[in-house]
Amino acid sequence: MKFFIDSANIEHIKEIASWGILSGVTTNPSLVAKEGKDFKQVVQQICELVNGPISAEVISTDVDSMIKEGKEVSTWHKNVVVKLPTIPNGLAACKALTSQNIKVNMTLCFSVNQALLCASVGATYVSPFVGRLDDINQDGMSLIRDLAQVFSIQKIKTEILSASIRHPAHVMDSAKAGAHVATIPYPIFKQMIQHPLTDKGLEKFLADWNEVMLKMPSHSK
Repeated sequence: MKFFIDSANIEHIKEIASWGILSGVTTNPSLVAKEGKDFKQVVQQICELVNGPISAEVISTDVDSMIKEGKEVSTWHKNVVVKLPTIPNGLAACKALTSQNIKVNMTLCFSVNQALLCASVGATYVSPFVGRLDDINQDGMSLIRDLAQVFSIQKIKTEILSASIRHPAHVMDSAKAGAHVATIPYPIFKQMIQHPLTDKGLEKFLADWNEVMLKMPSHSK
């Protein structure tokens, strides 16, 4: 499973990219608005940091405007993936864009039927929002499992991008359920790498090493 970061914060993206584990980035209007910067500038900065798919979402909702905006966004960098909402107009726009070899990530997906429709119009990615389903007392991860099964049976090439990740267990469960990608917020990455036994073990190793080194002749007076 590939790791994307769900962020428009340049410093956060730069930090996680420095770990060597990032395959891509997803953004949305809410994330960009929090940064208070020009959308195009932010996306291009991200593209310079991460050599992988960078999802940039349109804000239009009518078909013609979505297509026009999608075409424009796709010219910002070769790695840009146009992000469209899973609505009828989004499907039509996706069909038009993918027919011109523009990659599309269909977002705000909440059912297998929606995902099948997205795949049928050539979406590169479909993004089921597991956390938001959990919020309304539905099992978000069951959607990932169902999608993985259906896509495998039908030999669908569209990749399942697990989104709305709320905690580290969502990442582990997404991998177990068969997601191709998990897009993860910055704080969750920080939680994933931390473990008290790792910290304790490293502290013990260093203490033992320092004790041995102090006893070496070169350290004796």
